[in-house]
Amino acid sequence: MNHTALPRIFFLSPAYAGGERARMILSDRAEFELAQKLRGKRGAPIAEVFTFLSGLYFRGKIAYATAFARPAAGIPGVFVITPTRGLVEASTRIRLDDLREFATVDIHGDDPRYRAPIERDARVLARKLPRQSEVILLGSIATGKYVNVLLASFGDRLRFPVDFIGRGDMSRGGLMLRCAADRQELPYTAVAGS
Repeated sequence: MNHTALPRIFFLSPAYAGGERARMILSDRAEFELAQKLRGKRGAPIAEVFTFLSGLYFRGKIAYATAFARPAAGIPGVFVITPTRGLVEASTRIRLDDLREFATVDIHGDDPRYRAPIERDARVLARKLPRQSEVILLGSIATGKYVNVLLASFGDRLRFPVDFIGRGDMSRGGLMLRCAADRQELPYTAVAGS
């Protein structure tokens, strides 16, 4: 198989659902469009909500992942890691109650409310993905909260952008937005051993 044709999916680390912007959108007085969508029956796409919560960093992640995903047949190309629901497709619609639930869990590898759903989804996805697939983590590898649980299922297939090393979130966000706009994909390296 030609290396450039390998299936490639992305996992995006979540936005923090307990911060200032989350309080804005969760407020009963919030009148802006996204807050109204979250209150509506259909809700809003999780990627749109997390972009609002996080700003540049998540906007960069979603733009980059959308530009460069090469999903295998029947498998979405972009997943968002959530505090309580495991891995969800970036287009998944959530409502206010879902966001409130996310805000109750601070992601930590020892918290079963986070760990059990993501382990379950990672195992299922690892079985479905073709063996030669790459899984790119757009999030921190400095702590084990994402890496440890994902490595167990994906091993050497789990990779991350080399250019993330030594950069803060805002710098990563800007870099990914530029790369998506210029159609210049970053090089990746294995998470294992990094």
